[in-house]
Amino acid sequence: MLSAEAAALLRRARRDPGLVLLEGLHALKHAVRFGARPRAVVSPDPAALRALLDRLAPDVAGTIGAVVVGVDDATWRGLTDGRPLPSPCLAVVDRPAVTGADVLARPGRVLLLEAPRHLGNLGAVVRVAATAELAGVLVAGGADPWHPTAVRAAAGLHLATAVARTTTTAEVVAAVAAAGRPLVGLDPDGDPLDGTELGPDAVVALGTERGGLSPGLRAAAAALVAIPMRVGVSSLNLATAAAVVAYRP
Repeated sequence: MLSAEAAALLRRARRDPGLVLLEGLHALKHAVRFGARPRAVVSPDPAALRALLDRLAPDVAGTIGAVVVGVDDATWRGLTDGRPLPSPCLAVVDRPAVTGADVLARPGRVLLLEAPRHLGNLGAVVRVAATAELAGVLVAGGADPWHPTAVRAAAGLHLATAVARTTTTAEVVAAVAAAGRPLVGLDPDGDPLDGTELGPDAVVALGTERGGLSPGLRAAAAALVAIPMRVGVSSLNLATAAAVVAYRP
């Protein structure tokens, strides 16, 4: 039976900066696999969830299966606002306390997103960073990288890397300078990426698909690079561009 405390935790997780709401098994299994401990897990069909765990994530099946609580359809609809989820579970874990300075202190390349708008694309960039074992993702303004939709798009891999948000572009530029890292901007007027080595500790800044980098961030970059594209193609999806630079030497 779902306790009142667990129900309250699930309801406030969308707005509590100390919590992460995980929608679906894919996000939950990755979060647990990379060290998160679920504070609450609910499902309208615990048996089906356990079967999925045994098939898709046997390494974490015991941890998750031991804490999952079944809920009736009415409770499930209330917790999910009636939205369909990719698999029958909803969970809450603690959000790591990560600052921009923490991300920049980690070894490896950093992806800097300036004013991202699309939560799905933002989450996909986090997934790229985790998969490529980058230092992490910094977000300057724009959408919240810890929004449940972004976490779901990242398949819960926020917990496998470091993700932080700063208030302004000026703040993140100052933090990059203080960390002594090279700031590289992705810009259509930059030097061709094919002939450029970004370096393992570069902070690579990506702007919006329509507007690109702001003048301030563009001016602050030590170098500008461009992904070669076919004539007539105006832009790449944000996550696709991030994947290109993530795996570039």
